Amino acid sequence: MDYKYLSIGQMARINNISVPTLRFYDSIGILQPCYTDPQTRYRYYDVRQNARLDMIQYMKELGMELKEIEEVLASEDLRKIEAVLIRKREQTIHQIEQMKIQWDAIDRAIDSIERYSKSPRRGTFTLEYIPNRKIYGIDTDINFYDHDIDTYELILKQLKMRLTEHGVPPVYYCNAGTVLKKENLLQRSFVSHKIFVFVDEHFPLKQELETIESGMYACVYLDDFNEEKDYAVKLLSYCEEQKYEIAGDYICETLTEFNVFDTRKRSMFLRLQVPVRFSDV
Repeated sequence: MDYKYLSIGQMARINNISVPTLRFYDSIGILQPCYTDPQTRYRYYDVRQNARLDMIQYMKELGMELKEIEEVLASEDLRKIEAVLIRKREQTIHQIEQMKIQWDAIDRAIDSIERYSKSPRRGTFTLEYIPNRKIYGIDTDINFYDHDIDTYELILKQLKMRLTEHGVPPVYYCNAGTVLKKENLLQRSFVSHKIFVFVDEHFPLKQELETIESGMYACVYLDDFNEEKDYAVKLLSYCEEQKYEIAGDYICETLTEFNVFDTRKRSMFLRLQVPVRFSDV
């Protein structure tokens, strides 16, 4: 037998690949032994077949599936290889975009937990600078302040369904908020028909986003959804006592949700906030 022939074990060893993998390549026809010993019936590879195996491994590293590799090798058509690789490039770009979204979502979740652990106790008033934020929201025909958390859950589900219809990843389903117009807050009239989620730069529906301007916000922290109206009134009274001028709409922001601890209801830690300006007097 010529020295150029390699047993399946030798072929596997010098290519850092398993024997079962070579047997599988043989079974699907993309790399078959080229010589069979007439006496022992052992099958051998030609050393020059390493080039084909290198090509198979290279194509796998490019993200091509074995079925695609089989087709392009059988066709011996460079244009077909190019077409497959162009398609793989588009798939890879999409995967990278999805990974960026997931990465940002993980960062937001970590920040949310850290912020919860370091936030003031419920009922604490603060004055904070909050940078620009982007939101995606919907209007509803229900004033959720007239209802309980069960109705809020249904409205929140409407928002989630809208996002799903547009192919928005589920990682944006958290960190929800609601808006109360400035004039309604000043009159202590709780009428709101808007619910939203905070989003980041990778959110796909960029044309439908709104910006909440940066500024100084008077805030109060709360862990009970049912007490929001009472604490919103307390926040307004606090601003009046401090002689802060209300500069915009009131926002109820869900900082964190820990439903892993209570499966019977939504566990929320809220930051009630309103933008303020300061009097010169």
